[in-house]
Amino acid sequence: MDLLALADFNLVARHGGFGKAARATGRPKATLSRRVAELESGLDLRLFERGARNLKLTEEGRALFERTGALLAELDETVSAIASGGHTPKGKLRISAPVFFSQSAMGKIAAEFALKYPEVRLEVTTEDRPVDMIEEGYDLVIRVNPDPDESLVGRAFLRDRLVVVASPDLRRHHGEIAAPGVVRGAGDRQTWPVRTPGGRATITIEPVLTLSTLIMVRDAVRAGVGAARLPISLVAHDLADGRLVLWGDIDGPEIALWTLYPSRRLLSARVSAFLDFLKQAFPNGTPDELAAYIGR
Repeated sequence: MDLLALADFNLVARHGGFGKAARATGRPKATLSRRVAELESGLDLRLFERGARNLKLTEEGRALFERTGALLAELDETVSAIASGGHTPKGKLRISAPVFFSQSAMGKIAAEFALKYPEVRLEVTTEDRPVDMIEEGYDLVIRVNPDPDESLVGRAFLRDRLVVVASPDLRRHHGEIAAPGVVRGAGDRQTWPVRTPGGRATITIEPVLTLSTLIMVRDAVRAGVGAARLPISLVAHDLADGRLVLWGDIDGPEIALWTLYPSRRLLSARVSAFLDFLKQAFPNGTPDELAAYIGR
């Protein structure tokens, strides 16, 4: 059996079409179509049902994809590892990371990683949206509290928590009287359940400013515009220096940052090196460690 034709078949099946596979990999669409047709001819089987707009795996095609996909992925990783010098990190490493983590820590992490592994060409893009790792060609993604995904594996490497903070000059109201707030997203009146040394309470916020990034929100709160919910790692130094005061810890789930990558038994040396580098940067995965990276 022609392994190259089988690989092209898996590529088209994974992306759901010849055009999508061609755009994701830069391979000519006509070449992919021809190779799949040759595979079908050699097997004497129809692997795809070709509609006017849609491409769908046949029952035989689905069985072939399920049984050969993992084997080809492992073979590809083996060849890549050998070509890159075995366990020596080398080549291009594409990473997608959320906006806040990128703005606060990723620049320093990327620079230190590049100095340690000069043969790796690191490329980091910043976005909060879920990305399709295979379709968009990422080797690793970093996400906050990601939804379960059976096609990916990963681990939490850093944890944080939300707190409500404000300028010392901003008066805190109690009960249903709303305090001015700085928010991301929706700008309607909000109530934030918090934990304080005196017990649980509720803070009512009337948004006066809506911004798109946590760094912008932090800067506006420093200026005294209103209170805001922010990660403790982002405001730890402001609280310690008295520029901001704590109104309470948000009563809710913690924030966990995860590294995610395809479910393969063999990881490339580049991905493994970056995972180990994150572990060294945040050995305990605490907000204090991220705060140290953010600096003053």
